[in-house]
Amino acid sequence: MRTQIWDTDPEAKPKPRQVFADDMAFRFRAGRSVNDRPVALESWRVTTGDPEVAAAVAQLMGGTPEEWETSKEDFLEVLTTSDSVKVVIDGVKDIDSRFVLWGRTGGPIHECDGVNYLSPEEEAGTPCTCPPLLADRKAQARLGRGPAPQTRITFRLAEDYHLGKGQLTSTSWELVKVLHEIDDALDAVGGEALCSLSLELVEFTTSSGQAVAFRKPVIKVLKAYSAAIADDPYDDES
Repeated sequence: MRTQIWDTDPEAKPKPRQVFADDMAFRFRAGRSVNDRPVALESWRVTTGDPEVAAAVAQLMGGTPEEWETSKEDFLEVLTTSDSVKVVIDGVKDIDSRFVLWGRTGGPIHECDGVNYLSPEEEAGTPCTCPPLLADRKAQARLGRGPAPQTRITFRLAEDYHLGKGQLTSTSWELVKVLHEIDDALDAVGGEALCSLSLELVEFTTSSGQAVAFRKPVIKVLKAYSAAIADDPYDDES
């Protein structure tokens, strides 16, 4: 005989474990939508479809798991109080960066590595039409006439390694500028690397006198993860 307690209180029934189609346990986000307008955040926002993952993230990074309006599987969000967290990146294979211009139907109409097309298949490997200068690339992207960066970083939380893999998708030009340095540092480690993943405040004044402030994702490769465990082992059972 099965119990029937959820028949009388269905709202209290634990939701089944949800995972992303690409097996990501959670996603890091640097912003959210408020009244249909994008708003940048000072601390990381983490979304997931797994209540246990949401609770673990909240315990590690602060904040409270709450449901948010979405048609996707990550119906829980945690607005953390942390703008920096230690993560584990398993080499350059965990960083995918490309330039994409999205069409009105949601699919890419231009996808390249900055020099050659990546899609469609019949054009892959042939020279793309992007201008050579970075300033011109940014100008075209701003006008919606050229592709913008799309960088995906896959990682684990260093202090809760077995929680599963997470991902950050960033459109930051500032991150793209230094990706070669990050790749070199990861290659030097040659395996899983302990890194810091943070939102760094950038402030400056334009030539016209306008004050500009925004936050950019920053990755710093610290040391080999195996060396970090030896130096300061994490308690996997906590």
